[in-house]
Amino acid sequence: MFIPSPTIFISFFIFAFAPGLLSALSPDGLSLLALKAAIESDPDGVLDSWLESDSTPCHWPGVVCTHGRVTELYLPSKRFTGYIPSELGLLDSVRRLSLANNNFSKTIPAHIFSATSLVALDLSHNCLSGPIPAQIKDLKALRQLDLSSNLLNGSLPEALGELEGLVGTLNLSYNRFSGGVPASYGQLPVLVSLDLRHNNLTGKIPQVGSLVNQGPTAFSGNPSLCGFPLETACPEAQDPSLSKHAPAENPQKPSNPNPSSPNRGDEEREEEESGVSVTVPIISGISVVIGAVFLSVWLFRRKWRWNAGEGKTGKKKVESDVDEEEGQKGKFVVMDEGFNLELEDLLRASAYVVGKSRSGIVYRVVAGSGTGKVSGVPATVVAVRRLSEGDATWRFKEFESEVEAIGRVHHPNIVRLRAYYYANDEKLVVTDFIRNGSLYTALHGSSKFATSASRKQNTNFSLVNSGVKISSPSTIYLAPEARLPGSKFSQKCDVYSFGIVLLEILTGKLPDEGPENDGKGLESLVRKAFKEERPLSEIIDPALMHEVHAKKQVVAAFHIALNCTELDPEVRPRMRTVSESLDRIKSHG
Repeated sequence: MFIPSPTIFISFFIFAFAPGLLSALSPDGLSLLALKAAIESDPDGVLDSWLESDSTPCHWPGVVCTHGRVTELYLPSKRFTGYIPSELGLLDSVRRLSLANNNFSKTIPAHIFSATSLVALDLSHNCLSGPIPAQIKDLKALRQLDLSSNLLNGSLPEALGELEGLVGTLNLSYNRFSGGVPASYGQLPVLVSLDLRHNNLTGKIPQVGSLVNQGPTAFSGNPSLCGFPLETACPEAQDPSLSKHAPAENPQKPSNPNPSSPNRGDEEREEEESGVSVTVPIISGISVVIGAVFLSVWLFRRKWRWNAGEGKTGKKKVESDVDEEEGQKGKFVVMDEGFNLELEDLLRASAYVVGKSRSGIVYRVVAGSGTGKVSGVPATVVAVRRLSEGDATWRFKEFESEVEAIGRVHHPNIVRLRAYYYANDEKLVVTDFIRNGSLYTALHGSSKFATSASRKQNTNFSLVNSGVKISSPSTIYLAPEARLPGSKFSQKCDVYSFGIVLLEILTGKLPDEGPENDGKGLESLVRKAFKEERPLSEIIDPALMHEVHAKKQVVAAFHIALNCTELDPEVRPRMRTVSESLDRIKSHG
């Protein structure tokens, strides 16, 4: 009787099972097959090609791999029904996971939060129920979380306030959450777009940390919520002392503000490096121009009209005795005790046209050199803005109160207001002359129109060179809601204007809709580049490109600018928030 040797059995085993061993699916693939098994309906057959016989899932639809590991699972709007299996938590390299806009039901498995490399998680627009597992606090790398439009209930987990990496979206809207808004949410970075709309939340909104910077839209649709920023006042019994209203310090570390930022692949390989050298000039540049923006936007928004003839020049004679009534009779007011010039000196001084906009003409005036009551003293150089006429809304008391409010502001980055003149047909604002040029020249180099501006010795303000070219249309800096006649201006309009200036600094581009920006505004161009995840080199100012180690800080600054230029004013941050965010970028660079 023939007895096969052990070698034959070993050989038979190898030949019988080796093909299966050689083609064994990777652990990531097995985790994904658990998802396929949990899906009860796949009407479009999206997962038909997900086969156990494959050696890798990297070619499967909806799967993205890096170095053989699954880093993205993107399956939105596939009409799936079923549940989300806990095995997805074994994908320890996955960074982005989206199962949005399907029909997944049951609860969110706690084990899914074992995938601690997650940067973006989107489970919105499903039928998920139950509470959010407390284990979500383990996702320290998470930047964007969207669980909106589900059936989730219970209280909002306080652990979400511990996710200091969040800098994009935290969307829990259109669910069934109850209870109060956790005070821990004030610890979230100020750049987080919080959305708690249309739940069953109750009580007073905590006035702490970044919560005080959220607009009312973040909390709307919760009838039992009260307190700022909602218009619903809280009962007296719930109203704490004023000392509790003070915003808390929020020294969170800034990080990449947008999970879809340009050149994403490079970012994942990027090491932590210092970015001080590039953020210092960015912040310094902002400091240089913010004063000019502050005064220019104020003047323009007080004078905005769509008049075809507004801004045109011609001979005008300033009269100081229009009439006996205050506000109609010319009034010259000196705001600074050290300012010794009088109206007569300004009218007889040498004036040079240095700029023109819809709000008026700006002159460089050299006075005090042998003219007027201060003859013999050294010449004084000031900037005089002559405001455009034709707007009947200028009222003396209103003009006086607002100009004097500006005059009381003393800041090294805000141009000093020295004096003003008000008459029925003439309004002048006198400030220090900044020798570094205009906002345009500070951002984009030498202004070509300055060389062609005419010069007239011993002239009044009546002679203006009609060939002066406006360097950039003023409407570019106006918020969309402020571009129509009769529109009301708010601080959020100023935030928009600042955002446009910040984009100019970061890109080195003009903000208009010219060929340089593909016929689109600068804000639209940058927003599209981020959405398409184009390389940062395509939108950044070439002068900043050598500071490649500061990429994270530059992207964070871009995100601030885009937040400032949101179309919805309620979504824009407050100016204080913007300032604090820029300071953090600089200090943590």
